[in-house]
Amino acid sequence: MNRRTLLGGLLATASVPALAACSSGITSLDGDGGGGSGGGSSSGGLTIGTANFTENQILGYLYAAALGAAGVKTDVRANLGTREILIPAIKGGDIDLLPEYQGALLHYLDPKSEITEEGEMQNALAVALPKGTQILPYGRAENSDVFAVTEEAAEKYGLRTLADLAKHNGKLVIGAAPEVKKRTVGAVGLKDVYGVEFKEFKSLDSSGPLVKGALKKGDVDVANLFSTDTDIKAEGWIVLTDPKNLIPGQHIVPLIADRKADSTVRKALARLGTVLTTPELTELNRKVDKDKKNPQEVADTWAEAHL
Repeated sequence: MNRRTLLGGLLATASVPALAACSSGITSLDGDGGGGSGGGSSSGGLTIGTANFTENQILGYLYAAALGAAGVKTDVRANLGTREILIPAIKGGDIDLLPEYQGALLHYLDPKSEITEEGEMQNALAVALPKGTQILPYGRAENSDVFAVTEEAAEKYGLRTLADLAKHNGKLVIGAAPEVKKRTVGAVGLKDVYGVEFKEFKSLDSSGPLVKGALKKGDVDVANLFSTDTDIKAEGWIVLTDPKNLIPGQHIVPLIADRKADSTVRKALARLGTVLTTPELTELNRKVDKDKKNPQEVADTWAEAHL
């Protein structure tokens, strides 16, 4: 079976996107601090894959714009699916580059990891990554998983922290992407770290219209969202604090195949990482989700003004 056939089969079984998921980060224009030493070649161009949620698609096109400005040809394969699809794809050669998130990627590779500090996670990722891949320096922008409730639910149940959820075990319904049911930054971690047990887990989407609509209607009491989702502020939802640091730092970090990680690619992506901030990324998300603009056009317009 060739690699394209393999990816096609994987995609056919894909479900809703994995959680993504980051505080201000540090990068180097020389590409230091990322793990791996380059040695590849981007002369033949490279293929960028993205998960199937808005922000990751925008990041994929931002990567393409940054690399294009450096003279590297790219092909973006957007909306491919979850890490369960994307990690095998980059290992198998179907894609070469993927926008990732430090903590979520580390928990995927090492579910027992308790590391939350950005620099330590970078080191841990360098060890845990599949053979033939590496991470580049993480950027300033971040997007963390959060668990949110409406103001009404917060008042009714006295919810301010994730620990408060355990006071109502067996009574509350959580809505999230299907993968969250089995992930540390999700139902598993909420039970292990905070002792939370939900009445029901509703499989919806990743900070998308399904889970947000369910939260608005009261069909779920708790929703797993992304911190860069502009609806959180617009709707007045309450993000539950995380006193035991279940949710790790989630700086955006490029995951790349060794075969393509030359100095041109490393410097171009490090440049993007130093310029893109969390508020700017949040605004790009808003333009796509609220203004219904095309992700590639939004990314290209931003890149033209900033890179």
